[in-house]
Amino acid sequence: MSTVTPQPQLKRELGVLGATLMGLGSIVGTGVFVSIGIGVNLAGPAVILAVLIGAIVAIFNGLSSAQLAASHPVSGGTYEYGYRYLSPWLGFTAGWMFLVAKSASAATAALGFAGYLLNALGRDAGSHSVLLVAIALLAVVVLTAIVLKGIRRSNAANTVIVSVTLLALGFFILACLPPAIRNGSQNLTPFFAAPPANLLEASALMFVAYTGYGRIATMGEEARNPRQTIPQAMIVCLGLTLLLYCTIAAVGIGAVGVAGLSGTAPLETAIRQVAGAGGSVVLAVGAMTAMLGVLLNLILGLSRVLLAMGRRSDMPRFFARLNREQTTPTWAVLAMSGAIGLLVLVGNVKTTWSFSAFSVLIYYAITNGAALRLPAQERLFPVWVSAAGLLSCLLLAFWVEAIVWQVGLGLIAGGLVWHWLRQHRG
Repeated sequence: MSTVTPQPQLKRELGVLGATLMGLGSIVGTGVFVSIGIGVNLAGPAVILAVLIGAIVAIFNGLSSAQLAASHPVSGGTYEYGYRYLSPWLGFTAGWMFLVAKSASAATAALGFAGYLLNALGRDAGSHSVLLVAIALLAVVVLTAIVLKGIRRSNAANTVIVSVTLLALGFFILACLPPAIRNGSQNLTPFFAAPPANLLEASALMFVAYTGYGRIATMGEEARNPRQTIPQAMIVCLGLTLLLYCTIAAVGIGAVGVAGLSGTAPLETAIRQVAGAGGSVVLAVGAMTAMLGVLLNLILGLSRVLLAMGRRSDMPRFFARLNREQTTPTWAVLAMSGAIGLLVLVGNVKTTWSFSAFSVLIYYAITNGAALRLPAQERLFPVWVSAAGLLSCLLLAFWVEAIVWQVGLGLIAGGLVWHWLRQHRG
């Protein structure tokens, strides 16, 4: 009689606090330092409402992710949920879109860190492209070494990174609050200065600033008591982020107006007007730690999705191998870090927020679709939560520019061709 050898499983070492900090490290990164400026350019003061709309969509998606991860606590996130509750094609599409979008995001975070560091040292990143790439690659190598040590070491590094970032953002809020109280009535009016179409587009782009919460679900296999740990961490994480983002948008616009909170580094531009060069340095440090936090958590999340895809043979099976201590999928970490490094070598990886929004909205549409198929006894939240998440994701995904979703659909088609070839190989 033949027996089936179970797949090696990662150790469960992550509690509610650790999972919440992992989520915050993934969310409070490049988004808060970049996307608010983009949203302000589109919607003006109404970007505050766009932040709220993006958060509502994220909460629907987060609750669907949480109950799926609690019911099916394995690495891989929506890739695994799509397979189990929908179909292999939709499961693969979720994993493929995650790998494509987040690899580019990780490279952007590494280059962003290098750019902020060069600017803080008084050097123009644009005229030092070789040095920019070298620093970004060094960041990828260092954080890969940390991730290879396992989730416990990664969690400790993430705690330090998140703490520094939150302190810098706290400084921004405290510094901008007095001028916001004085000038808010003038700078926040007229509130609806842009057409409704701009508000919806801004909402789609602001949604991207929340999407790191999915990292909590992708590490479900490593959570202690996942049915309690994951939902609690998800709710706390999204609640804190919503409060933080709304406060930053409100006090920032209130203090310096729409014109003072635009550009590629909106928070740094705003704080320079309020607190001078010293305040700018504090925000630069916070931005750099935020980029490192995003990079660290993306390497973790990407490697876990690749691990899951290797287990199903959607990717080469050696990506499913764990190290001797069963704390890290070594080959998956090295592969994703290598892919990020190759993108860094381009020197200027600019994935638009619109493309990122389309990719993750499709990913979470599949999440909500899977959550709708949960049996009643495994459901933690009402059915309407997942239905609202599915509809809002599809609405916002195709609100972006036509060329963006056309390219996105082309990438999905290419991935499905690969999936078909893998499934029908001789």
